[in-house]
Amino acid sequence: MTRTFAPARQVPLAGATSLRLGGPAQFHARLDPASSPGALAEALDWAAQRSLPVTILGGGSNVVIADAGLSGLVLTIAGGSESIEREGDSVRITIGAGAPWDDFVARCVARGWSGIECLSGIPGHVGATPIQNVGAYGQEVADTIVSLRAHDRASGQLVELTHGECAFGYRTSRFKTGDTERFIVLDVTFRLQSGGAPCRAYPELARRLPPEATLVETRRIVLDTRREKSMLLDPNDENGRSCGSFFLNPLIEPTALDDLRARAAASPPTYPQPDGRLKLPAAWLIERAGFHKGQRWGAVGISTRHSLALVAHEGATSHQILEAAHRIRDGVHDALGIELTPEPLFLGFGSSPHGLPRL
Repeated sequence: MTRTFAPARQVPLAGATSLRLGGPAQFHARLDPASSPGALAEALDWAAQRSLPVTILGGGSNVVIADAGLSGLVLTIAGGSESIEREGDSVRITIGAGAPWDDFVARCVARGWSGIECLSGIPGHVGATPIQNVGAYGQEVADTIVSLRAHDRASGQLVELTHGECAFGYRTSRFKTGDTERFIVLDVTFRLQSGGAPCRAYPELARRLPPEATLVETRRIVLDTRREKSMLLDPNDENGRSCGSFFLNPLIEPTALDDLRARAAASPPTYPQPDGRLKLPAAWLIERAGFHKGQRWGAVGISTRHSLALVAHEGATSHQILEAAHRIRDGVHDALGIELTPEPLFLGFGSSPHGLPRL
């Protein structure tokens, strides 16, 4: 087979991330598997022949890239073709992994299809949403994902994984646990409700929604709420260079609650989960441990509007983001005995992308 794959060299990546940080990719290519079915396999074979690691980089909204950049081949999956199949009152939509997530949400809301309206304003690409099981304001993508198609790097085959095979959990899936880096998501199929009512599961959002709120009104209120917290990508926002929420809301056993109350000298808000555990607001824990909005350590700080967001100001580096994350994680653990887990992926730090790298 004639080899035509020719990636670009030393491609800057900082501008492709919401933090605007990180070094270059040794090699980089943008591929659309739908329009060029053999391109992905060819790219992977090219890297294998040279014993190079392969990194998939989506919209860059939930990653911290090392200052030294990424060795090997970095691939961005492009393409956002969409197909629609109606099933009574529901609609099945298959959307390419490279489609911008919020554009997809906006189209569905405009068509009157409910199920993802509360996920408005979340940056990134469709293909990344099942990996993280993206969620906000009472919804998560696992609620509506039927299946997805992916390239299985273990077998070299195109596979379809059902909802159950994705092993979704709170902000996780099999793609973050036992099968990290095995699958490259190509497209995702969602089932949405035609003419459905907006989700009111999240108390803060429910209080802001009018009694007869439409999906369009719900999306607008979600966007307004995120904007008030600097959780939209806005180049004019002083808090704009962030990954959004940097830490997950931790889950604890009910038996651990008394110890936390004693350490915090206060009773934290708790949200009972189906498995019996309690979800705690990470922002509450961070503030109770002595950190505050707007706190700065040089060019890196906590957002002035949300305690869960770390912001890169002018002159910041990825290493400084990592230092701040360690400072907060260790501070919460020392003060309250709770271990915070980071939400973004860490690429190029010499360890698993999941979890906080060592300093």
